[in-house]
Order: sequence, then structure tokens, then C-alpha cells
Amino acid sequence: MRQFPGPRRLAQLYAGLVLYGLSMALLVRSGLGVMPWDVLHQGLARQLGWSLGVVTIVVGALVLLAWVPLRERPGLGTVSNVVVIGLALDAALAVLPEPGSPLVRVALVPAGILLNAVATAAYIGVHLGPGPRDGLMTGLVRRTGRSVRLVRTSIEVAVVAAGWLLGGTLGVATVLYALAIGPLVHALLPRLSVRPPAPAVPSSR
Repeated sequence: MRQFPGPRRLAQLYAGLVLYGLSMALLVRSGLGVMPWDVLHQGLARQLGWSLGVVTIVVGALVLLAWVPLRERPGLGTVSNVVVIGLALDAALAVLPEPGSPLVRVALVPAGILLNAVATAAYIGVHLGPGPRDGLMTGLVRRTGRSVRLVRTSIEVAVVAAGWLLGGTLGVATVLYALAIGPLVHALLPRLSVRPPAPAVPSSR
């Protein structure tokens, strides 16, 4: 029987997802580029006239549907990822003003990348299911037998190219994020990993 997550894991999961949305908003406000998937989200938002958060939720839900033929199994963290990040992103964009100073714009880039690394390690570290985009990657790796590096790079190049053609912002922050996020999450994940408690062993008495 699957155990219900404890309060520590739930709190860390939702704190991580909210901070993830905030980190996305910081990069959007920088005007110097966004995360690879957000290039696609921005392009679609500009074409459809929807908010960036709503597009993020819809794309996440569509990606989750792609898990079905890949036979991936979502968890609580997966479904929460689809909804919470988009809501947090729109809420953050509603309160974060457009920075007037070029120096502030530049400062938002490392702040957004570092915060995203913390947020990613926080929600992955509770082991309640990957995000829909990460699950798509791991499902394709398993089904195709290709390397994680090749599959992830192929997906992100495709979404960045499509997003850029639709009007998304591709800039220096996009490149810095792609280079920095892996090493940062790798360093932070052991510090934020919370394993579920081991199931109780029934007594033989």
C-alpha cells in the first residue's frame, strides 16, 4: 500500500514548485532570454493571446498526455507541477514590475537561474514524481535506447526553435541557463533530497 507523503515532503514539493514559477518570472522580466521550454511558452502566449502561466499549464498537460504511449506513470509531484508552476508564474508576473535599469535586468539572470536550481532540487528531491517534461525525456530514453544527453538536447533544440519562430525570447539567459542548470542541480540535490520512510516490516510474531 502506497504511503501518503508526510508534511515535510509536501511542504518542500509545493515550495519548490512555487519558487520554480518565481524563477521563471525573474528571467522573463530580465528581457535577456528565458529557459528553453519558456521560449516555446512565450511564443505560444504571444500567438494565442493567453497568459504565460496558462500556456505553461496547457503545454504541461499536453506533454503529460504523451506519457501514455511511453508508459510513464505520473505521481503527485507530476500533476502538481503542471498546475502550480503556471499559477505561480502568473502571480509573480503580476507583482514583479518591469525593471528600468539595465543593471537590474542583468542581475535578474543569475538570480533566476540560481533560484530555479534550488526549486528544481527541492521538488525533485522529495521523490513524488518528475515534471511532465522530464518524464517525456526519460520515457523517450527508455523507448529509443538513446542517451539522456542526446534526447534532452534534441527536445530542447526543437522547443527553442519552435518558440523562437513563434516570437519567444531567445537570449544570453537561455544559453547560460542551459549551461549552468545541470551542475547546479547536481550540487544541490543531495542537500535537498528527502527519501520516503521505509515501509514498516510486519512482525513475525
